[in-house]
Amino acid sequence: MDISIIIPARYGSSRYKGKPLVKLLGREMILRVADICLKVVKKDKLFIATDDNRIAKKVSENGFNFIMTSKRCLTGTDRVAEASMKIRSDVYINVQGDEPTIRPGDIKKIIESKIKFPNHVICGYDKIHKFENPFSLNLPKVVVNEKNELVYMSRLAIPGSKKKLKKKNYLKQVCIYAFNKNELKKFNSRNQKGKLEKIEDIEILRFFEDNIKIKMVKLNSNSVAVDEKSEVKKAEKIIKKSLNKKIFYR
Repeated sequence: MDISIIIPARYGSSRYKGKPLVKLLGREMILRVADICLKVVKKDKLFIATDDNRIAKKVSENGFNFIMTSKRCLTGTDRVAEASMKIRSDVYINVQGDEPTIRPGDIKKIIESKIKFPNHVICGYDKIHKFENPFSLNLPKVVVNEKNELVYMSRLAIPGSKKKLKKKNYLKQVCIYAFNKNELKKFNSRNQKGKLEKIEDIEILRFFEDNIKIKMVKLNSNSVAVDEKSEVKKAEKIIKKSLNKKIFYR
């Protein structure tokens, strides 16, 4: 089976402009994400999809492939869908460019799940870690059923309770997805966000609203998505610790 990884990278993020080129321990975040992906696929199956010449120049200088996409892309997955039209593959893995602390093993789990469940969109999740706040609106929370299918995803702390819940009761999204070309075509064909997707600002909900089953895969990632400047230090701390233990090589 032919597997390609596409990393969507937008310079003009509303929460943290220019974040793909922010340096984490001396190396740009987009390059750190690409380095991790390179441990899963060969370089000719790894692409950075961007709308910005600065990002394209940086990844090209470091030997990575890039595909220029429209500035009108509504989400990272829309960008992946547009880029996928130029790439022949059976499965497309979307690794978000602001996930610099994921592990190669996490990506491999997503790929394995897509092969096992070809009629599902695949998405990663993990527990809420001790340094994370389940009430943070920057952190999408996940509820799954007994089959590990998505029940709902929200920026609010779900599941809700009349009592105070311990952190172990909350799960978070990890932004690694797997799609086939038809799923990406359907996602991109709307040309607008779904109602819930727009309210929550969570792109995976567009599939949910289109009644496409979403299989959630438990990852072993101590990951931190860098959504704002305050999360840079957290990410650097994890990267330093992981490099010392060679975790990123697994």
